[in-house]
Amino acid sequence: MELIPVIDIKKGLAVHAKLGLREHYQPLNTLLCPSSEIIQVIDCFLSVHDFKIIYLADLDAIIGTGNNQKLIKTLLQIYPKIIFLVDSGYQRHPSLLTTFDNYQTVLGSESYSDNVLNNLKSFEKIFILSLDFSAQGRPLGSEQLFNEQDLWTSQIILMTLARVGSSEGVDLDKLIYYQQLNPKVEFIASGGIRSIDDVYALKRIGIKKVLCATALHNKMISSIEIQKLEAKKYPE
Repeated sequence: MELIPVIDIKKGLAVHAKLGLREHYQPLNTLLCPSSEIIQVIDCFLSVHDFKIIYLADLDAIIGTGNNQKLIKTLLQIYPKIIFLVDSGYQRHPSLLTTFDNYQTVLGSESYSDNVLNNLKSFEKIFILSLDFSAQGRPLGSEQLFNEQDLWTSQIILMTLARVGSSEGVDLDKLIYYQQLNPKVEFIASGGIRSIDDVYALKRIGIKKVLCATALHNKMISSIEIQKLEAKKYPE
């Protein structure tokens, strides 16, 4: 079982994501990290655990107001041993950042309508698909991405924005539904982690990776708990 810290980037700073209401996201200032500077946020995460993977959401690119590509390139250079999963919104072709060994493209369904789905072919399934759900629980983007499994990748993030930064817990029903739909896909959970108990609940239904931010920032998940998690010392 692996925890993957999440950093949402807006105008070069880390912001606190909550319920997918991006216009209200504020610069990060938490118990774990009182700074919104991206490098300091990463170092705060690394002070908790030697994370091997970090997820970055370039919100400016996702909402079409610019991008943080220069900053992300810098991070790839500073932290060569960390794999960065990066959602930079709609992309017609693979990013030049794919030349870095520690960069992995995430393509979110919210950025792909029916008329641009063909552009996914240029990626030759060398990316992680994110199936995104709105704050109201509705699928975001082309319905074909949710229904046509030929378009799916070997790993898929189930991004439930309604649970991000909330205290509602994870959407186990949705995860179980998609796992039953295609048991060969490795689904990555995202949204609603409150404590290590939620992570254990995901483990019990077969989830092996989970994106997490708020619980880490609120210090609701400790270094010792993560060590036990990775050592497979689970409670009954």
